[in-house]
Amino acid sequence: MIEVKGISKRFGPTLAVDDLSFSIAKGEVVGFLGPNGAGKTTTMRILTCFLPADAGEVKVAGFDVIEESMEVRSRIGYLPENAPLYLDMQVNEFLDYVSSIRGLKGAERTQATDRMIELCGLSDVLLKQIGELSKGFRQRVGLAQAMIHNPEILILDEPTSGLDPNQIREIRDLILTLGKEKTVILSTHILPEVEATCSRVIIIDRGKIVADGAIETIARRSLGGNPHIIRVRGPQDKIESGLKTLADVTSFRAAGQEDGLWRYEIQGRTGVHLGEQLFRLAADQGLSLAEIRRDKTTLESIFTELTQGAAGKARSEAAP
Repeated sequence: MIEVKGISKRFGPTLAVDDLSFSIAKGEVVGFLGPNGAGKTTTMRILTCFLPADAGEVKVAGFDVIEESMEVRSRIGYLPENAPLYLDMQVNEFLDYVSSIRGLKGAERTQATDRMIELCGLSDVLLKQIGELSKGFRQRVGLAQAMIHNPEILILDEPTSGLDPNQIREIRDLILTLGKEKTVILSTHILPEVEATCSRVIIIDRGKIVADGAIETIARRSLGGNPHIIRVRGPQDKIESGLKTLADVTSFRAAGQEDGLWRYEIQGRTGVHLGEQLFRLAADQGLSLAEIRRDKTTLESIFTELTQGAAGKARSEAAP
């Protein structure tokens, strides 16, 4: 459905996208993630024909984004972070206007508009000016304009930016519904949203892909997929020197102290439950162990490790 091969994009001295390659199959819902300045928005603008790449090739549904851009545009629905809305138009006027731009006529146009009104929950605000709507309803109108021509692919850049928790849940539910019938690329900084809606994530940093796959698969590769949490009382140097003696502990970090108890996040070798080893260590070192549990690897921990941890530091040090 989407094939990206070796694209690069430079803005003056800044290399925003650096030899990026990936493919997305029909029906996938993919989270496209990265820290600010990683190249996410630039990549999405290249996919949607807003920007040309300096090098490389992009095909959408078999069509080249440069040579056959009109074919690509007709198959894509795009919602940028700032939705392209005319604030002085009523919602019904705006949807009618967008459907006309998309070339819809007669019964097809009416059906498309009615479908978006129902799908995006806009029936109560049809006669209101868009400028009078809440941020949540504006995002709904933005989604409606992106989907009114029934595109095969949806590219959504921060679709829940600035929304309250109830509005975020509503947009998330809508994305889940859309994911049953369309290919969706979702870029957001709200990582639980990605965990709830996406079957796959692509993480980029400094214009390059640092991870691509299911969250569980990436966790096993990047973090060992075996995190543990302990809360322990005792001298910090004794705690850390003891942890270093455990061969099945691959890494650890102090995550703060509360009520005299140190909290440590520990990564173990895949398939090894560290509970017995940590309990024995505490007993041998005369430490007071208040809590020990096997933790779930979160997308946040994966993201932090890949963009700020050892891998991110190594890339930063290697950069000119």
